[in-house]
Order: sequence, then structure tokens, then C-alpha cells
Amino acid sequence: MLFHSIIYLIIFLPFVFSVYFLLRKFTDNDGKYFIIFSGIFFYGWWNVNFTPLIICSVLFNYFISQKIINLENNSKKKVILLTGIAFNILYLGIFKYTDFVIDNLNYIFELNIQNFDLPFPLAMSFFTFQTIAYLVDCYDGEVEKGSLKDYSLFIIFFPQLIAGPIVRYNNMMSQFNTIQNKWINSKNLLLGLTIIAIGLFKKVILADNLSINVDYGFENYDTINFVESWIVSFSFTLQLYFDFSGYIDMATGSALLFNILLPKNFDSPFKATSLIEFWKKWHITLFNFLMNYIYFPILRSLQKVNYFNAMIVTLLVFIISGIWHGPSYGYILFGTLHGLGLIVNHTFNKFNLFKMNKIIGWLITINYVNFTLIFFRCENLDSALSIIKSMLDINNISFKTNFFDNYYIVIVYVLSLIIVFFFKNVNFLIENYFEKKEHIK
Repeated sequence: MLFHSIIYLIIFLPFVFSVYFLLRKFTDNDGKYFIIFSGIFFYGWWNVNFTPLIICSVLFNYFISQKIINLENNSKKKVILLTGIAFNILYLGIFKYTDFVIDNLNYIFELNIQNFDLPFPLAMSFFTFQTIAYLVDCYDGEVEKGSLKDYSLFIIFFPQLIAGPIVRYNNMMSQFNTIQNKWINSKNLLLGLTIIAIGLFKKVILADNLSINVDYGFENYDTINFVESWIVSFSFTLQLYFDFSGYIDMATGSALLFNILLPKNFDSPFKATSLIEFWKKWHITLFNFLMNYIYFPILRSLQKVNYFNAMIVTLLVFIISGIWHGPSYGYILFGTLHGLGLIVNHTFNKFNLFKMNKIIGWLITINYVNFTLIFFRCENLDSALSIIKSMLDINNISFKTNFFDNYYIVIVYVLSLIIVFFFKNVNFLIENYFEKKEHIK
């Protein structure tokens, strides 16, 4: 079920909201089981056959987490933790990467192994990372013994289930368990609906219309000229921006209806003046996960920690990030290029190689991100290189294009650029609101 679908906005969300607060107001029921059931229904709407997968994951990981919490022997706890992490990575890998591995084995060794053609279960990448973070938090003693009900709610809470943000157990459950959560908060309701409307506008009006030129351009990558190639590449960059930020807005707004404040996950990244700043603003909870649960643990495990080792680990982490996005060399190359870009950025900062003007820094950052996103979007390396070649071919400059024949598309482009570079994002509304009103505890 998609956030911008009629079934979600008109039927599912109002129904779940109404029943949840009726249960809390007129019965002793805390409504958690109802939210869990709603999350399972929400997840199964796309393909009900995958519902047992998330249920099995929840049951197994809850069992592992309780083992970790109850054990006093640190060596045994570590074995259980590593077993849980390995299970989750394998669980994800089987469905997401099996055919990718087979294709590469067939190519390298000239084999003829048949693909399994396993469909990829919705949201698996996100709830896998969230589960791993939970198990590590249990190991570190940050999570006390909890109930299966609370853990299930933590994983299956539908606003953040499909594509994040990646949340921490203590942060979410402390909000669900507070007494203020029992009643409808009219101010949270108004703010949540406003943010959902903003996200819906970004997705339906901006991203979906930008996708028209994106789809045409990437399908005809070998015929577009210099100007068209730049239009196509930036169209996708803007489309991804509004797709992702629109989703985050609708997730944040939906959660606020239930008095749950999800962590900030998107903070105007295209205003960043360096690649380091970009990753602190783009998919913030994913970046935090990569740092806290992969980068720092690897760094601490090294016998010698120095700048060179830190940069190698940075590159490794972003290669992992690329692989996590999907079984494609385009994703892997995207992650690799961002890892290399961050190494260059850190090196310039560490050794004061060049004092860069902020405008120049912004231009370099936005263009670097734009170039790397071509690999993110293209189905193969040849098409990506063809588009980049057109973008650099100044001998093929022509302003004749059919991309802007429709004045509506022109308006969408202009509006998109104004919003990205001159408007404040919804975090301003949220932060301003909670500075003035009581915080959700």
C-alpha cells in the first residue's frame, strides 16, 4: 500500500486512526495489537504471500534479543548477537541478491545456473537494518527486557515500515508508552495532516511529473543531445529528491497523527556545500546506522587506527551502502563514488589543501551528486556512460528539445527548483511547533 494511494489516504489511515483512539479511550486496550495487525495488513496489501516473512523475522529476532538480554556471559552474548546478525543478513541476501550472485557466477565461470527469480519482499532492507540495530542495542545494554507486543509494534508500525526512517527502540516505545499517547492531540493532528499534504504534493505534483522526462530520457539515452542530457539527469535528481522527501513527509505526518514523532531523516541536502554535509542531510537515519553500527565497530576492531585506515573503512561502508540499495553494479558504483568523494572531501579538510568558497562548494557538490545518481538510475553501465558522454559533449549543443513542449512541465520544473533551493523544509514546521508546544515524550 502506497502513502499517496486513495486506499491509504481515504480508507486505511482514517480507519486505523479512529479505531486506535476509540480503543484507547473507551476500553482498557492500549491499541498496540490493533496497530500491529494494521501494520501486517498494510504490509500484506502489496503481496500477502510475503506476510509470513516479516512475522517469522519478528519472532526469531525477538527470541534472539531475549537471549542476549538474559545472558550474563559476554562471550556467549556475543555469539548470540553474531548469530542474529548473520541470520538477518542471510535472510535479506537470499531474497535480494541470489539471482545477482548467480548471474555473476554464470558470467565469470561460463556456467548456466538457472535463476531462482525470487521476488523481493517489500521493506526488507529497512526492517533488516532496524532489527540489527535493535540486537546491538540489546547487547550494549541499552534495551531492557521488553514484550513481544512492543517489539512487534517497533518493527511493524506502518508509517516507518516501508522505507524508514530507521528508528531506535527506546525512542519509539517511550512515546507509545507515555500517558499523553492515549488521547487525540488536535495540534499533532493538524500538523500531521499538513505534513501529509505537503508530502503528497511533492510526490504527485512534482515527482510524478518530473518522471515523464526522466523515463523518456533514460530510455532514449543514445539519442539525447548535450542540453537534453543535462535536463534528464537533473530531472531524475529532482524526482528522487521529491519522491524521497515526499515519502518521508507522509511517513512523519502519519506517525504524528498517533502522537509519534519519527526522527529527522531528510534536511534539504541539495543546499549542502560539501559531500560530507550532504550525507548528514540525506537519509539521515541510514547514515547514522552506517556510522554507528558499521563504521565505528570496524574502526574499533582494527589494531591500528589512523587516517588512512579510517578512509579505507569509509570507502568500505559506502560500498556496503551501495550494495544495500540493490543488486546492481549501478548501485555499487554509486556507493563507491560517494565513498571516494568523501575521502577527497575529508582529505581537503584535514590538510587544509584549499579554502573553498561556499558557492563553489555547493556547485561541486550538487553536480557530483547529480553525476553519481545517473549510475543509480541507469539499468546498465553503457547507458550511464552514454548519458555522461552527452553531458560533456559541448560540440553537440542544441536547444531544440521536446521536453518542455507542455507548459505545465515548465511550471513543475521552475516550482521544483524554487522549493529545493529557497524554501525551508517541513523540519522547520516540526521544530518550531515543538519549541512552542509541549514535546512528545
